[in-house]
Amino acid sequence: MATYFVALPFMILDDGTQAAGEPKEFPSAHAVKSCANTMALDERNCGAVAFSRNGDSELGEFADAVVLQRFGDTPDDLNL
Repeated sequence: MATYFVALPFMILDDGTQAAGEPKEFPSAHAVKSCANTMALDERNCGAVAFSRNGDSELGEFADAVVLQRFGDTPDDLNL
């Protein structure tokens, strides 16, 4: 089992709904929080979420995601 740290940006679509952008993996909690903050400040995005997940990528088995920090405007109901 390994811990994966992921930053996920969000953007506002033309119809006003939020959509997830391209996720990016990082080696640590500190690095993922820093990048998620930078993603949220990007004018193309409305916000970003830093989260972690434990699992085994070879088996495709993962525990539920744990939100580490939210930046900017993100959906209340995240399906990570």
